[in-house]
Amino acid sequence: MKPFVLATILVLLISPTLLAQEKSQPNIVFILADDLGWADTTLYGHTDLYKTPHIERLAKRGMTFTNAYSASPLCSPTRSSILTGLHPARTGLTTPNCHLPQVVLQASAPATAVPGQKSVQPNPVTRLDPKFETIAERLKEEGYATGHFGKWHLGKEPYSPLEHGFDVDIPHWAGPGPAGSFVAPWKFPDFDPDTPSQHIEDRMAKEAVEWMAANKDKPFFLNYWMFSVHAPFDAKKELIEKYRPKIDPADPQRSPTYAAMIESMDDAVGTLLDSLDELKISDNTVIIFFSDNGGNMYNEVDGTTPTSNAPLRGGKASMYEGGVRVPMIVSWPGKIALGSENEVLVQSCDFYPTILSMLGKKAKPEQKFDGVDITPLFKNESIEREAIFTYFPHNPPVPDWVPPSVSVHKDDWKLIRLFFQGENGAHRYLLFNLADDIGEKNNLADENPEMVKELDALIEGFLNETNAVRPIPNPAFDPAKYRPEDEGKNRVRDQKKPAPKKAKDTVGGWTPRESKATLKDGIMTVRAAGKNPFLGIGAGVKGPATVTFRIRSKNGGTSKIAWVPADKKERTIAYETTGGDWEEIELKIPAEGSLGIFRIYVAAQGQPVELDWLGLKPDNGDSRRWDFAK
Repeated sequence: MKPFVLATILVLLISPTLLAQEKSQPNIVFILADDLGWADTTLYGHTDLYKTPHIERLAKRGMTFTNAYSASPLCSPTRSSILTGLHPARTGLTTPNCHLPQVVLQASAPATAVPGQKSVQPNPVTRLDPKFETIAERLKEEGYATGHFGKWHLGKEPYSPLEHGFDVDIPHWAGPGPAGSFVAPWKFPDFDPDTPSQHIEDRMAKEAVEWMAANKDKPFFLNYWMFSVHAPFDAKKELIEKYRPKIDPADPQRSPTYAAMIESMDDAVGTLLDSLDELKISDNTVIIFFSDNGGNMYNEVDGTTPTSNAPLRGGKASMYEGGVRVPMIVSWPGKIALGSENEVLVQSCDFYPTILSMLGKKAKPEQKFDGVDITPLFKNESIEREAIFTYFPHNPPVPDWVPPSVSVHKDDWKLIRLFFQGENGAHRYLLFNLADDIGEKNNLADENPEMVKELDALIEGFLNETNAVRPIPNPAFDPAKYRPEDEGKNRVRDQKKPAPKKAKDTVGGWTPRESKATLKDGIMTVRAAGKNPFLGIGAGVKGPATVTFRIRSKNGGTSKIAWVPADKKERTIAYETTGGDWEEIELKIPAEGSLGIFRIYVAAQGQPVELDWLGLKPDNGDSRRWDFAK
């Protein structure tokens, strides 16, 4: 028999078997809600306002986890942990700053901090480094189609989903939330609504369904990371009006806008469930539902906070339970009992090794995970892990914030180590028994020194194992500028700020120094009149923050922006312009507390410089923008 004839026969004999094996691999649908709190669904019985029937419907198809935790109280770190199985302490990605222009792939420890801080926070990375293999890359190797839909927030090209293992990325957006609004018109580049006033979640669900239909004959990994229910807070008008008469002023959950956002999110879950049924692939599809962190309790909408995580303490960006305990469901037909529950501690780092186990695969020889395989829990068996950890060496001033810290959960106990916040530079500790005190009201550290010692040893081992870049004592600490009474107080609510007083020599509200400024036809033109020409204004915001401005100069060059906080010491960041045409510059200001006076050295190139607009956007709080055309 000729070789090519034999080869043809073998292909005909083997191909059906290979196709059957490929088809038997389960599809994976990962639904990640954004800022959805533990009490924001009807799963745990702590809301009377919000309605989530489709999430309840999913819960009936699988297992609900009552002690599920994000790896961080903020979004990007948790997202990185889901994709890599690695803790943010290991990757250095500990803040949601991946939309900023600076590319930082290695965390570092600054030498000092502002005098009112006892510890120095690390400088985190700003992108998910491609050196870390993602679950999408691994599944793609296993023959899966891979698609990402919705929010990413781990970096734009070359750090987008397309560079991290996904075949498709819609709407290909690197920002921290939806572009402009949830309801069209949006501001996504090259992604227009199908209809006027289309909701972004309706559109994302539609795109995801069409993609699943096109790939239903082979295994696929659908990564549907919702924009909901992150800021900006808006929703379908008819849904807002639907919830308005249902509001109880005595209920901490009393925003009709947020309730409407929850319903649109839940409807999108329902769309996916319906489509899986219609495509007749539900029985071979794993569905995971999770949230990246707790509910937002620091912004303001409808005259109140967006939500309440009660009975949990704190919320998004807080190390208390409200910031990290989140809703979680896993559905795996034929493998998980319908409508079951599990109380074991699980965390976002667990998903990668768990999905591999579902497929009968193992980590590569050189690969390690900080998470564990939780598939034994699906059969009500135990898993091998002593504790879970949260590393958040930052202190955004949200309600119930704490200084840079790390925590450990073991059984019913939770210990938070506050780096160098105690007497004489020692660490300070918060110890809670969550079985008796889910609201974390009673610090038991002084009463249980042995438990503190035991749990702190676990923390030390975790930090060593992950090679975490840790906070250090602040050599510039000044006790006279330390304000312990500010700890835990919200300073980022969306409140109206009084307009700054206009100085006599200002132009468009800005004060020129060693320069001459003119405002005409909406353009601020600045000419040097000294060695260090700049424009200055009271910033009116607290850092960390981002400054963005549109500038034009003839030849370009190097200049700088600066801020002068309460200690009167100017801090600067350089920027480059190429010259010739309008350019948009975006810079991260790594400040803590009030920026004080903000300065832009626009005419340092020795030539006239034009400014169209400038904006200051804090990581938490109200933004300011100067449109010189207004």
